Amino acid sequence: MDLKKLEVWFVTGSQHLYGEETLKQVAAHSQTIAKSLNAAKQIPVTVVFKPTVKSPEEIYNTILEANTTKNCIGIIAWMHTFSPAKMWIGGLRILQKPLVHLHTQFNRDIPWGTIDMDFMNLNQSAHGDREFGFMMTRMRLDRKVVTGHWEDPETLDQLNAWARAAAGWNDWQGAKFARFGDNMRYVAVTEGDKVEAEMKFGYSVNTYGIGDLVKVVNSITDKQIDTLVKEYEDSYTLAPSLHKGKDQHSSLREAARIELGLRTFLEDGNFKGFTDTFEDLHGMAQLPGIAAQRLMGSGYGFAGEGDWKTSALVRAMKVMGSGLPGGNSFMEDYTYHFEPGNNLVLGAHMLEICESIANGKPFCEIHPLGIGGKADPVRLVFNSAAGPAINASIVDMGNRFRLLVNEVEAVAPTHDLPKLPVARVLWKPYPDMKTGCSAWIQAGGAHHTGYSQNLTSEHMRDFADMAGIEFALIGKKTDLYQFRNELRWNEAYYK
Repeated sequence: MDLKKLEVWFVTGSQHLYGEETLKQVAAHSQTIAKSLNAAKQIPVTVVFKPTVKSPEEIYNTILEANTTKNCIGIIAWMHTFSPAKMWIGGLRILQKPLVHLHTQFNRDIPWGTIDMDFMNLNQSAHGDREFGFMMTRMRLDRKVVTGHWEDPETLDQLNAWARAAAGWNDWQGAKFARFGDNMRYVAVTEGDKVEAEMKFGYSVNTYGIGDLVKVVNSITDKQIDTLVKEYEDSYTLAPSLHKGKDQHSSLREAARIELGLRTFLEDGNFKGFTDTFEDLHGMAQLPGIAAQRLMGSGYGFAGEGDWKTSALVRAMKVMGSGLPGGNSFMEDYTYHFEPGNNLVLGAHMLEICESIANGKPFCEIHPLGIGGKADPVRLVFNSAAGPAINASIVDMGNRFRLLVNEVEAVAPTHDLPKLPVARVLWKPYPDMKTGCSAWIQAGGAHHTGYSQNLTSEHMRDFADMAGIEFALIGKKTDLYQFRNELRWNEAYYK
């Protein structure tokens, strides 16, 4: 995904009071900052300079244009001088794109020996931004505030997180996700209000009968299968039984047929993700394993067991992480290691963990699956790399959606797992196992998550702000008593 095709507009506020000469300097400074941000390697999107806005009409028209420009995913706003905030009411009232308030100034340092009132009149961000900030707070507008000089690497990193979150949010608008069958029977957390989700998030989820998919799968030609099987052979270490002429090669070909059918269905319907369930496989020879893994590797969202919320979240995380080292995947907390002083979570799923988080070349294997009642499915088996990561979950709380994030540290396996034929990752939850897991359960976090090696809690917090939903963080400084109080306060706030 080329995020440079997306734009954020750099909009500077001022007023006519200062005269043409000052406004020319404001415009020149703004162009310099916008050009620098656009060239910064930390900023993944295109930063577009917009003329200085100096009146309610100019502000309204600029924001209206941003709302209706498809490639514009957000606005960076800066008050170079003093821009009376009542001028902004009309524009901010119609704002439909994310906004970050950059609280900066053109000069980094005070020019101690030459500073005069002309300099002071021109460089008024210190109080101009406060006027602007008051109006957004008065209007209860969710936005991000970034304070610091525009060349400071920390400032650029914060703008990077916001821009990536805006890209993920933009990708959700008008997105379609396919749900093959229903969710796993009697499961609570994978349910949710799809109507409310479409109103809140902008994406739609609709169900398709498994027969609709099977029809496409059965239309795949042998030539198409031959080509994809060759790709499997080139990309992975195939189990001996899957090679041509061996007794399970036909299963590999069937897995390829399923992947090609799924990909065709998703491409033809312009879907950005999907979910399925092993309780609804009528007409399928095997549960999609390698198909789901590779489709995620191509950027599609996925979650098992009918979990459309996590499928959509995985897609958004993939967009946000585009171009960064590491990957994003559907994940599940599967089993624990309670060794004193070395508590660990083993994350995995039956089959469907994305190859983007693999540490090294995956193995392509076939093994029995004790559920689903179908033929043994083909899947990719690998360990994940060590390093900082996050687990994120969106849950439907009935009166609101909650985005819950746990910061974790993935670790390299200390033992081989020769009899566990699934992709997997080991991690230590922050701040520790007991606090992290207890806080997750207190917050009602799902057993399904989006796992990321390249995003941080800042990306997810910015994303939650854009969506206007609750955000809860379990991190290095989390205190369980305080965290439970925060959940109680949030409950009161959202009522």
